[in-house]
Amino acid sequence: LANACGPCIGQWDRQNVKKGEKNTIVTSYNRNFTGRNDANPATHGFVTSPELTVALTLAGTLDFNPLTDKLTAADGSEFSLASPYGDELPQRGFDPGEDTYQAPPEDGSSVAVDVSPTSDRLQLLSPFDRWSGKDLEDMRILIKVKGKCTTDHISAAGPWLKFRGHLENISNNLLITAINSDNDEMNKVKNQETGGFDAVPEVAKQYKSAGISWVVVGDENYGEGSSREHAALEPRFLGGKAI
Repeated sequence: LANACGPCIGQWDRQNVKKGEKNTIVTSYNRNFTGRNDANPATHGFVTSPELTVALTLAGTLDFNPLTDKLTAADGSEFSLASPYGDELPQRGFDPGEDTYQAPPEDGSSVAVDVSPTSDRLQLLSPFDRWSGKDLEDMRILIKVKGKCTTDHISAAGPWLKFRGHLENISNNLLITAINSDNDEMNKVKNQETGGFDAVPEVAKQYKSAGISWVVVGDENYGEGSSREHAALEPRFLGGKAI
C-alpha cells in the first residue's frame, strides 16, 4: 500500500465482509490497530513486507510459503516465485513533482472563508472561552477510562473521518470506544445529575447544556497514538476542563 493516509486512518470502504464477521487481512502498512483498516473490530490485521503481501495475495491463502511452495498457472502448470529484488534508491532520482504551493496574502484580515451553514462536513471554528484564571471547582467526572486509551479511543477514525472539518459532528465520537471502569462497558456512562445512563458524548452534551464542567480520569497511556488534534478539541468543545 502507498505510504499515505488512506490505509492509515481506515478509509477502506470494504464490501466483501460484513462488520462483525471474523476474518484476516495482511497488509504492508504499519497500522493494524483493532478496526483500523476496515472499521471491523473482528478483522485480524497482520503487517508484513510488500513482497510477502503480494505473494500471499497471489496464492490466496495464508499458509503459502514462497520459499518452498509453488503456484498453479491458468494452464495447470506449476511455478515458483523468484526472489524479489529492487534498487535501494531510484537510479534516476525521484520525480520532483509539481510546485502548487500558494503563499497566503501578507494581510489576511479581509479574507472571508465561505462555508455553507448546512454542510455536515465543514464548519467554521469559533474561539473557545478563555480560562478565567481561577481554580476549577464543582466539576463532574464524565468517565474514568480503564486501561490503555489511545487517540483512537478518544476520537475514533474510520467512517468518522468525513467529519474532520466539522467539530460539532465529529465530537459525537468522543470516547465511544473507551472502557468505562465503572461498568466495564463502552459508550455507557452515568449522568451524575440525573442518575440516567447514556452515551459518553450525550452525557457530555447534557452537562454542557446545564452549565456543568467535567473532567476525564485517565488510566494507562491516555492519549498515546497518532497526533490527532480532535482528541484534544472534542473534550474542550463539549465542555471538558481537564484530563
